[in-house]
Amino acid sequence: MPSKDSRERLAAQLDPATTALLTVECQQGVVGRNSALPELARAARSSGALANVARLVSAAHEAGVQVVHAVAERRPDGRGSGDNARLFRAAARLPVQQYSGSTAVRVAEPIEVADEDLVVRRLHGLSPLAGTEVDALLRNLGCRTLVITGVSANVAIPNAVFDAVNLGYTAVVPSDAIAGVPAEYTPAMIRNTLALVATITTTDDALGCWKRRRGQEAAAPG
Repeated sequence: MPSKDSRERLAAQLDPATTALLTVECQQGVVGRNSALPELARAARSSGALANVARLVSAAHEAGVQVVHAVAERRPDGRGSGDNARLFRAAARLPVQQYSGSTAVRVAEPIEVADEDLVVRRLHGLSPLAGTEVDALLRNLGCRTLVITGVSANVAIPNAVFDAVNLGYTAVVPSDAIAGVPAEYTPAMIRNTLALVATITTTDDALGCWKRRRGQEAAAPG
């Protein structure tokens, strides 16, 4: 159980007024039933990570926390996408493609997208922050803390955490709301890498902070 000091620090970091929740590549073609990466999709679902992302998104909507969905996609002609990494070349040969405008790039169930959510799409690179609109949007919203969820713990999640820290944000990672392959890699990545630069928490602890905040606001004299 987290100490009182760590709970208070997390609560301060997760102030809804200065916090945004980022979902990374939680799209049908990645974590959905017809995924291009079925092993990753199974890991995200069987571990409960995708369900926890949905819980966090729902709670963020209730608490007034800005939600940003980062989606990776590709034009059918491949224009603007890179081929300078083995991952990109392999992805271009997969039977399910993340084509712009297709079902594959829609945010996957059970995550609900609200009207106030921001959906940021990228055609290149490995990171949902570098080279995208996310940083500028977050700064315009007054965001100081970024809660990072989704897939994969192998590539995009550590990229997002490192980029967030380098840009001056406090990165918070709910350890049970990210997934990678093989399954045992995710806790190793969290313990040996992400814990060095981000606040590691759980979905329940993050939800508890937002729930307590709502309770305090409701109890405050009008």
